[in-house]
Amino acid sequence: MSAYELREALLFLALAGILVPVMQRLRINQMLGFLIIGVCFGPHGLASWAGGMPWLSHVTFHDVERIQPLGELGIVFMMFMIGLELSPGRLWALRRDVFGTGAAQVVLTAVAIGLFAFAFGNPPPAAMAIGMTLAMSSTAVAMALLSKQHALKTPLGQKCFAILMLQDLAVVPALILVEGLAGDSDEALWLSLLLAVAKAVAAIALIYIVGRRVVRPLFSSAAVQRQPEVFVALILLLTLGIAALTAAGGLSLALGALLAGLLLADTEFQYEVEIIVEPFKGLLMGLFFMSVGMGVDLRVVADYPLLLPASVLGLLAIKALVIMLLLAPLGWATALQGGLLLGQGGEFAFIILAYAVSTQLLTPADSQFLLLVVSLSMLLAPGAAAAGAFIARRGRAGQDAAGEARGDGQALGHRAGHVIIGGYGRVGQLVADVLGRQGIQYIAVERDRHLVEDARKKRQEDCVYSGDAALPELLQRLGSVDAACVVLTMDDPRAALQAVSALRRHYPHLCLLARARDARHAQALKAAGATEVVSEAIESGLQLACFALNAAGMPMGTAGYHIEQERANQLARIADAPPG
Repeated sequence: MSAYELREALLFLALAGILVPVMQRLRINQMLGFLIIGVCFGPHGLASWAGGMPWLSHVTFHDVERIQPLGELGIVFMMFMIGLELSPGRLWALRRDVFGTGAAQVVLTAVAIGLFAFAFGNPPPAAMAIGMTLAMSSTAVAMALLSKQHALKTPLGQKCFAILMLQDLAVVPALILVEGLAGDSDEALWLSLLLAVAKAVAAIALIYIVGRRVVRPLFSSAAVQRQPEVFVALILLLTLGIAALTAAGGLSLALGALLAGLLLADTEFQYEVEIIVEPFKGLLMGLFFMSVGMGVDLRVVADYPLLLPASVLGLLAIKALVIMLLLAPLGWATALQGGLLLGQGGEFAFIILAYAVSTQLLTPADSQFLLLVVSLSMLLAPGAAAAGAFIARRGRAGQDAAGEARGDGQALGHRAGHVIIGGYGRVGQLVADVLGRQGIQYIAVERDRHLVEDARKKRQEDCVYSGDAALPELLQRLGSVDAACVVLTMDDPRAALQAVSALRRHYPHLCLLARARDARHAQALKAAGATEVVSEAIESGLQLACFALNAAGMPMGTAGYHIEQERANQLARIADAPPG
């Protein structure tokens, strides 16, 4: 890495670590914060003054092209995380929305915008290209906004995701359409479109079928079990490798990353992978939004004081109206919310417009104007989404809003009141068996991936996941807020103590039941915040003493009474004594 590249990396980390927290304290949306930072510190912002003030060159970005590849990785990891949250069955259930609602949105929006572009003097081929380009929404922006509004798993979130997925699939046909519009052969154009669709379907099917047979054995191997860094390397290889395969096949990187996430969805590694990838995704998504902000030249904005704002607002209005009509069955308030969520332009516009200029379908000036329209619409997206959510809350009389809030909390589809078991060895399995026979839902998490694999294969336990119960982020994904209790049964005394301490700090009111090795360990767990502690040494000793009293001639009922008294004394001693 050169000194220049290192300076840019350090500058980004400094901006992310200093300015973003400041904006959060000012209640500025994080995504909007990165966009504003990109505008201010980009080549068209403070960097343009570096000639008169050389010191600015050290604290600004001069080359957007060097930042954009890293920003695209943010989109890749975001789509990978989305794939992790989807099950293949759920994605199959969305097929009608993808090819019905999604296709209708792209066609209707492209036609509407294309007609406006034609009315403003653009020739028909250019108007069609503009319509197709601006029909796309930003997957990165829209999914971030849906996640912020806790709407990903609601009917609105599913409809919006279906539309965005169709748009991702439509990028290659859009590029072919632009090439055809710049040429003369209509027959070759339609043939190319059909071949592109067939190629996309074949590539997706092949990657998914082969991947499902390879991924789980690979992640369950002994080398991965012994070396956590190998596990991380495999996650990165899977995400970037499949994204590269789809890109090589003419599809988008984002679609490949989504497929990579789907391959791990519904496996025992799902939530452990999410925790590992989350920091990468957040930082790289910030780079993407910064790169978008860097493309906004405020001097060009000043050249179109009326036309540019009118074009941005017109784009938002047209797309919002089309999407609102398509989502009308959800209710007018929810449909309007969806329209405002997806009203912005998309990152694929940068690709399509560059291609349109290279084929001379659009002039560089027209392309720059449209890029400004897209970039500014993305800047306005958080405000538009917030307005849509506000209107929706006012229009739904509270009932739908409550259902939406529930949708995010039930990440695994479990009802409130389930039990989380930390550790799935002999004791954890016994607890699970008792709960299962009584019809009580439970989720188990175990660090030993071999135990997880055995549980899923031999015991057919699909609710057992790989991970560390001491991680509050993992427990949050397992629904700890709605859980009846967490039962910690791990063999390692230190791991149990760490888990109790960490969970009590993050969840002060959560019921924590812990297994202890002996009285000393039980005292430490109680002092760390465990609600109730069961000591193996004490319980086994009391059980043996009960049988001994009975064998010595004491009736079992009387022996049981004395054992209960002794148990109460032992528990009181554990509660009162400081950890040894």
